[in-house]
This record gives sequence, structure tokens and C-alpha cells, in this order.
Amino acid sequence: MVHPIAEANETSPFGKRTPEEFYAHHSLVHSTDHLINPRGLKLFTQSWTPLPPTKIIGVICVVHGYTGESSWFVQLTSVHLAKAGFIVCAIDHQGHGFSDGLKLHIPDINPVVDDCISFFNSFREKHAPSLPSFLYSESLGGAIALLITLRRDGKPFDGLVLNGAMCGISEKYKPPWPLEHFLSIAAAVIPTWCVVPTRGSIPEVSFKVEWKRKLAMASPRRSVARPRASTAKELLRICRDVQSKFEEVDLPFLIIHGGEDIICDPACVEDLYRRAASKDKTLKIYPGMWHQLIGEEDDDVELVFADVVEWLKTRATSGGDS
Repeated sequence: MVHPIAEANETSPFGKRTPEEFYAHHSLVHSTDHLINPRGLKLFTQSWTPLPPTKIIGVICVVHGYTGESSWFVQLTSVHLAKAGFIVCAIDHQGHGFSDGLKLHIPDINPVVDDCISFFNSFREKHAPSLPSFLYSESLGGAIALLITLRRDGKPFDGLVLNGAMCGISEKYKPPWPLEHFLSIAAAVIPTWCVVPTRGSIPEVSFKVEWKRKLAMASPRRSVARPRASTAKELLRICRDVQSKFEEVDLPFLIIHGGEDIICDPACVEDLYRRAASKDKTLKIYPGMWHQLIGEEDDDVELVFADVVEWLKTRATSGGDS
């Protein structure tokens, strides 16, 4: 089963097809909706459901990363997972994608976690309450997904996929010293100021293949603005918080991570793998690959996502045994 990124080009994730033609080609029903969160923000949600004769074996809730969205690249992976027999749903975090909120501003991750829990619990109960359910996450979404599972609010998830998870920001990408240490001051004085320098824009250091880098930049909702002071401070705090709770992680999980990821430190997910209480845990570090595994050459993309699909399908159909 070939990942749909193979059909994309540097200007559209759908390639030469319209969105409607794309979904029909992949035998999926695509739906969009919105919810109003307790802060009054209108958040965009969407889902992908495979059509017969594909047998539905589970639900996957997708958590995107910082500067990301549930459309564009994440949508292609969602389609790939749906074709494997899963109902897939996703939500755009506040300030991301089609959702309300100041652009890319996350001064506190907890309300974002709340939004995800509320939507995912509601979606699972409505569409497939009796089926196994999983979290698939990318980058910052990995930290959010871990926090979702640690809240233990609602039906437990049957497994978690962590793709390039932000369990720690690489020293190669952090703001250079001493600016990191002034974040508290900047966040307190002008929290929304896009002042924090990083070492290269995220697409430049995430996507190895040039045309995929261009596709990332082609999204009309993509921003390359510097992180806001309070957001940068919160991202660093999230990493410390998640790291302090590694021993509490007890659900089955698969870690997939590029060995040359200079944004989210591979050493941190290796530490998660060692310390987690989970009895069913798998770690796959792919040598030479970057932060965005979908941004690699086609053969490598197929290798990575074949591992993901196999892991998910095995656990969805095993009744909890692996």
C-alpha cells in the first residue's frame, strides 16, 4: 500500500487531482466539522472513513505538531491509515490550520490537551465505541498525545504512535545561549512577541527532499515566523514536564524517529523507551532520516509507514495481545 505522498507535487498534496477526485480515488468519505471550545474558539475538525469493501478495524485520533495542521501532509498520512481499515479523525489546535486563535500561539498546553480529549472522546463514542482506538502523533503532537494518555480521562487508548515526538528539543535547534534564559522575561513582558530566534526555519531542517520542502511552504496556512516568547517558553516547559512522567507511560507504543532529527532530540525518545512502564513498546530509529519522515525519499517513506501500519493493524486485530 503506497503512501499518498507519492501522488503529491510541490504545490498540492492532492497532486493533479481535486480534493473530491482524490478522496474518490482512495475510496474514502471525507468529512469536516467545527467545535466551540470553552474559551470560545472555533476549532476545525475532520475525519476520513474507508468505504466498503474495506473492513473497519479501529479508530485513529491524529495529533499534529507545532506550526502544523490536520490538512496538508498530516492529511495524506491520515488517508494512508484510513485505507488500512481505520476511521481517522483530527483536530487543528488553536492558532493552527483552520482553527481560531492567535497564529501559532500556545502559551499553555493544558487547554490544547483538553480540546483534544474532548473531541477524541466524543468522536470515538459516536462513531465506533466498541472498536480499538489509537493515537497517532507528530512532533509537538507526541508530547500532547502523551499528556492525553496520562490524564486517563475517558476510554483508554489501545496504543500510541509517536512520530518525531517532541520529548526534548535538540540543542542544535534551541535558541542560542543566553537567549533561552531570557525567555521568562520576554514572555512576561511581551508574551506574543515573535522574538525567539531558532537555527533555521522548521521546513528547512525537517524535510530532506526539496520538492516536499516546497510543498510544506505552499500551504496557505504555513507560517515561518519566529516562535512567540511565551510559546517558546511553554515548549521548553512541556519537554521537562513530559520527561518527568516517562515512568507513568504504560500503554503500548511505537516510536518512529529520524536518526538525524535536529529539532526533536532522538536521545529523548530513547530515554522514554527505557523508562516507560509499558510492557509492549517498540523503538525504531531510522539512520540518516530527518524530523519529518514523510519528507524522505519515496523508498524510505514506504519503509517507515509500512512499519506504522503493521504495528497498528496487529494490535487492532489481536484483542490486546501482541
